Amino acid sequence: MTIRFTRVTALPVPVERAFDASRDIDLHVASMTKSKERAIAGTTSGLIGPGETVTWQAWHLGVRFRMTSRIVEFERPVRFVDSQLRGPFRRLRHEHRFVPTPAGCDMFDDIEFEAPFGLLGRVVERLVLGRYMEKLIDQRNRTLRDALS
Repeated sequence: MTIRFTRVTALPVPVERAFDASRDIDLHVASMTKSKERAIAGTTSGLIGPGETVTWQAWHLGVRFRMTSRIVEFERPVRFVDSQLRGPFRRLRHEHRFVPTPAGCDMFDDIEFEAPFGLLGRVVERLVLGRYMEKLIDQRNRTLRDALS
């Protein structure tokens, strides 16, 4: 079963600036200090762009993970999509959208993922992973908003 959720974050900057900050590897790493996340291969610093990959290593739920994702869609400055190539999920897709507002822009994070391991994975998705992923995105977005304020 697929877990889907959307987060909307108001940012006090134009869409172009929010778009670039959202794909900044260094800012992402700064937002994930609790999980000791770092970029270890592919684009490991600066702005990730169309077709590029990044491999992340981090500790989540007491387990060390590696995940490689690729920017599979890129429409600067309104949206981009990253998708897991290899990693802990059966499937993970993260669409980032940016909509102008009078105060700056709204950033939309549309997340879809499926856990591996069949029925056991679906139970873990519902009981643990859905809320955990929402909290990770909220943490990332708070850091992003603070950096842009």
